[in-house]
Amino acid sequence: MEDNFDDEYLNFNCIYCDNLTGTLGYQDNQSTWWQQTNVTGNRGGGVINQDPDIDIDTITRDDAAWILTATFIIFTMQSGFGLLEAGCVSMKNETNIMTKNLVDVVLGGLTYWMFGYGLSFGTDAWSNPFCGWGKFFLNPDEDKMGEEYTTFFFQLSFATTATTIVSGAVAERFNFVAYVIFSAVNTVVYCIPAGWLWAERGFLYQMGVIDIAGSCGVHLCGGASAFLAAVMVGPRLGRYDHSDAPLPMGSPTTAILGMFMLWWGWLGFNCGSTFGIRGHKWKYAARTAVTTLQSSIGGGLTGMSISWFKNKKLYVADVISSILGSLVSITGGCSLYTSFEALLIGMVGGTIAVLATPLIAKAGLDDPVGAVAVHGLCGLWGMLSIGLFVKAWTLFIVRVHSGGGFYLLGVQALSCLVVALWSGSVTFVILKSIDKFIVSIRMSEWEELVGADFAEHGIRRKDVGITRATSVLGMRPEQVENPVLPVLGDNPYHQNILTRLKRLKRRKVSDLEVDKTTPVYRIAELPGESGLSSAAGTSATSNERRVAPCTP
Repeated sequence: MEDNFDDEYLNFNCIYCDNLTGTLGYQDNQSTWWQQTNVTGNRGGGVINQDPDIDIDTITRDDAAWILTATFIIFTMQSGFGLLEAGCVSMKNETNIMTKNLVDVVLGGLTYWMFGYGLSFGTDAWSNPFCGWGKFFLNPDEDKMGEEYTTFFFQLSFATTATTIVSGAVAERFNFVAYVIFSAVNTVVYCIPAGWLWAERGFLYQMGVIDIAGSCGVHLCGGASAFLAAVMVGPRLGRYDHSDAPLPMGSPTTAILGMFMLWWGWLGFNCGSTFGIRGHKWKYAARTAVTTLQSSIGGGLTGMSISWFKNKKLYVADVISSILGSLVSITGGCSLYTSFEALLIGMVGGTIAVLATPLIAKAGLDDPVGAVAVHGLCGLWGMLSIGLFVKAWTLFIVRVHSGGGFYLLGVQALSCLVVALWSGSVTFVILKSIDKFIVSIRMSEWEELVGADFAEHGIRRKDVGITRATSVLGMRPEQVENPVLPVLGDNPYHQNILTRLKRLKRRKVSDLEVDKTTPVYRIAELPGESGLSSAAGTSATSNERRVAPCTP
């Protein structure tokens, strides 16, 4: 290492020497200085590099405040995923998809507390490069609970996100009960690779992998799982009867709102992965915010351009996919890039998302929200871009300590391969077991045609095809006894009152049994009105009428 580097160059060089290799770059005076000013102390996932010689590895109150606040923001991404998916599917399934996102947090959070966190970051005697052991049913001592709970809470938000990715890819035909079981068990799909990438004993961590905020550990893992789940459950009924063109969105406005919530959550996702603001960490958190935004801008620009060029108009789905694809792409190395590099990485990621989605549909894979392209392929690009865009002088350190100028790129590619294989294989085993031994993972044809909202949750909507479907297919045997459900948004009690008033008006006064001492009530018309509308029973009619007494 030359001695004439300026302080700023040396600062950045020393910082990512540890991030890339897990070892000190050199053992001279600058090495001691580096130990005192290490700005990151981690290689991603919010998990600090536990080196007992470096005090920066402890979490202070300021760091904890930053991490917890970021995690609060990350949890809003569940709302974003739910709204995005609800906007992409037909309206008769939107409540069902939102409920699945709720299940991901409740059951996924429970199992992550029970065993997921321990398998990722347990440190007991049985821990090994493949998985951790210990810290099950997490309940640390009071002197350790600050750091332990902060890390657990942050990682929990990652775990639930990885599972939620699957729900969009199998929307509108996946059995709800089967999904509930899958959501609880799917924790194991995420927690094992998380340990490989972010725990000190993990074999990928030891090789020097970099995944700052989860391009591989969250998005590629979830994308590979989504791919296998979509293949196993099959396409929606009639999806490819006439063409492979995308189906109309149920509510583009809702989908855009969900995208904005994800955009907001992504800033917490990436910036929080600096895992603190002490020392120089706040500078890298600021850089991360800018690179995240720059990448999404680049992706949005390419998505809009491609959509306009292909369709001569702006398709909402293309713009959403391009922005989300660019966000996934920047996630892995969000604190490593310059603003120019972030813009370019986002543009490539947005292009991949927009162009790959129709190709996947042509291949016969029915993915209503584009999860495979956005999270899977863009997650792969995000990991490889770290090896491609890291500065030449940083690669010099990698060559010195790891052997080979393309070592980092190779490690990044290997990480993607093993995580994708693990995620796909375990997802296959879980879903096959559920389908064979517990309940079919696929809805029945009746359930799919009438919609999951009606079939699974007893929600009846107007003008979404439920009445037509039930008139053709009939009711399920268990629903024949009570086939009439109130229409969503109506007040059935008000409807009953209006129906009785309508019947009362149609009866003649002479037909009533009149008590001379009790006034008879009739419907009094407002000035200028000729009577109740034939469509009595609507809320507008009830607001325009009043009941007044009269003497017979």
